[in-house]
Amino acid sequence: MTVVENRPAADELQVARRAMIDSQLRVSGVNSPGILAAFASVPREDFVPAERRALAYIDRAVPLGDGKALSPALTYGQMLEAAEVNAADKVLVFSANGYLAALAGKLAGSVSQADSLADVQDGSFSLILIDGAAEVLPESLAALLTDDGRVITGIADRGVTRLAIARKALGKVVATPLGEADFAVLPQFAAAKTWSF
Repeated sequence: MTVVENRPAADELQVARRAMIDSQLRVSGVNSPGILAAFASVPREDFVPAERRALAYIDRAVPLGDGKALSPALTYGQMLEAAEVNAADKVLVFSANGYLAALAGKLAGSVSQADSLADVQDGSFSLILIDGAAEVLPESLAALLTDDGRVITGIADRGVTRLAIARKALGKVVATPLGEADFAVLPQFAAAKTWSF
């Protein structure tokens, strides 16, 4: 008896990656040639556990374990479109996985990744990408940005998450929602719990 693993072959994953670009990204307004090329060249299956590789290209978040997930490709595409990443950008990515950082690395001059604010040693980033939703953007985020810096994240408000762009103004980060998007709230950016009637 021969045991055969039920893992998708590399060519099947390449076909799935192309289908993700054509049926999830392009049809939803993610059409920048540089962004689409980044998605085409970064294997999404490399950022999920081996037993979930077959799910890497579905149009939903892929659970990674320990309460973490790989966001849908469309969410990342919308973030990169809103960010207008260019070769002059110095980018900081807050993420529990390396996929968004790998995509940004195809577009930006330099990319650093951190799991939390405590992991960041110095500032002067022109762009911060937060892989998840924030209920509150901490004031310490402003210290990491250049004067004209921007933050792309999800903003959670009363259970609804929206893609948002935030800019540094007068030493604070002020967010403007752009439209609904699929984000999970990140614990480090959650609002303090309060009690009320």
